[in-house]
Amino acid sequence: MSADPGPRSAAESAFLETVWSNLRRNYIAHLLHGLLGQTGFRLLNAPTFLPAYVYSLSGSDVAVGLARALQYFGMFLSPVLGAALIEHRRRVLPVGFVVGALMRVQLLGIALAGLLLPAPWNLRAICLFLGLFGFFLGMQGVIFGYLVSKTIPIERRGVLVGLRQFLAGLTSIAVAYFGGNYLIERNALGDGYAATFLLAFGLTVLGLCMLLAVREPEPPAVRPVSRVRDRMRELPALLRSDRGFTRYFLARALATMGRMAVPFYVLFASSRMDLTGSDLGILTAAFLLAQTSANLVWGWVADRTGFRLIFLAALVVWILAVVLLMRSVDLGLLVVVFLGLGAGLGGFMLAGQNMVLEFGEREDLPMRIAVANSASELVGAVGPLVGGLIAATFSYVAVFWLAIGFQCAAIVVVVFWVDEPRRAASR
Repeated sequence: MSADPGPRSAAESAFLETVWSNLRRNYIAHLLHGLLGQTGFRLLNAPTFLPAYVYSLSGSDVAVGLARALQYFGMFLSPVLGAALIEHRRRVLPVGFVVGALMRVQLLGIALAGLLLPAPWNLRAICLFLGLFGFFLGMQGVIFGYLVSKTIPIERRGVLVGLRQFLAGLTSIAVAYFGGNYLIERNALGDGYAATFLLAFGLTVLGLCMLLAVREPEPPAVRPVSRVRDRMRELPALLRSDRGFTRYFLARALATMGRMAVPFYVLFASSRMDLTGSDLGILTAAFLLAQTSANLVWGWVADRTGFRLIFLAALVVWILAVVLLMRSVDLGLLVVVFLGLGAGLGGFMLAGQNMVLEFGEREDLPMRIAVANSASELVGAVGPLVGGLIAATFSYVAVFWLAIGFQCAAIVVVVFWVDEPRRAASR
């Protein structure tokens, strides 16, 4: 005889009523958080400023790959810890504030290392802060992914995420252009790159403050407190219980391996033509403009079709942009390439981060986010380091084709073995 679902249904109804009654307030808070916070973080994560900066300090492709690998390795280590910190809590926003603040401290450290430390200590400190930034970013991905799932109904998330990206992209374009033309080109404060990251730090702090307006609902059920070690032992059962999720997380990990090539896009372009600080600002603006515009469209489509289609379409756009990059001979064509890279990479990240929210039960959502993020960031950590070694030993083109091979494998897995989770849930 089955248990009476009445109390749980009543509690779930009360939870949903709270979500909808606070939707406008929370929607605006998430938008403002994304507008300011993502503007700053995009300057660090864009495939232009940081790779060019590390290369200018080191003169080494391996060092560029290592710097990004340390960030992704930090992102691999921490998601399960982030899930264990929040999955027993009815309110997770206080933890999110602490982790968000620690992320921003690392961004400040990167800026100050460039401004205050001599070589080679500046490069070593930047790599250390990148690793710590990745560690806290990995936790934040779980915490804020779960927070969005609690505060924004599923049928409203696509447009929200797309609009966040759109607004953040508009400000990022202006800040990237300003950073390239006035900070880097003029070597502001004695180190234009560090000055750009200092500006990014200020914007991200303002973004974090916007979350003070969020009213977080308390779910009807949460998991009991458990140790990280115990939750790790339960992961095989979690993967076996949902084949669709397991195949999705495999495909996402394969596609993430394509990020091995990202730090080398701008270095490849620099090997073909001389790129000034202004040129880097233009390319960063093009990348962010495409990410901005495309994600607004990706989000609108996702609300109607689900994120599976976005996952596939974005990978195709990303691959085509890299093929065009290998044939680029002037700045005009390079701008088109970075428009494609922004649209493709942005759509892949949008789909990867949101599709995971639609599998399984809410109580297990933090750990599902953690598993998917950890798997992606593990290969994300290995990828740039391998890419740097391949670039130094063979060529940038060899790195690009290997990355494309992994992306094609991800497409095959999703096409043949991963159903749209919204359709699966409705059956």
